Amino acid sequence: MTRVKRGVTSHAKHKKVLKAVKGQWGRRKNTIRIARQAMEKSMQYAYRDRRNKKREFKSLWIQRINAGVRSQGLTYSKFIYALNKSGIKLDRKILAQIAYDNPEAFKTIVKKAQAALN
Repeated sequence: MTRVKRGVTSHAKHKKVLKAVKGQWGRRKNTIRIARQAMEKSMQYAYRDRRNKKREFKSLWIQRINAGVRSQGLTYSKFIYALNKSGIKLDRKILAQIAYDNPEAFKTIVKKAQAALN
């Protein structure tokens, strides 16, 4: 059986890792052992933060809705309850966008929700 030299495979693997850590500081960008550790850690952060990003955006939407609703004399929780009761099916992302970009339209939504509450 012929001998297999693994230089080509190793070089390809190293290139893949070094490409992933390109732009990092110090030996993280050019020493394979440290670069691999840096890459694995960055992948862990990316995995975690893909989920955290969803959380942070939802909390931002809630803050924007709350600010818009409080100017109308209502709390966020009562507003969401009133929306469900009135049958208005808008998610928090769209509500926050309307509250931020078009306060007049948001006022009408709040009024309809208040009418369902009373």
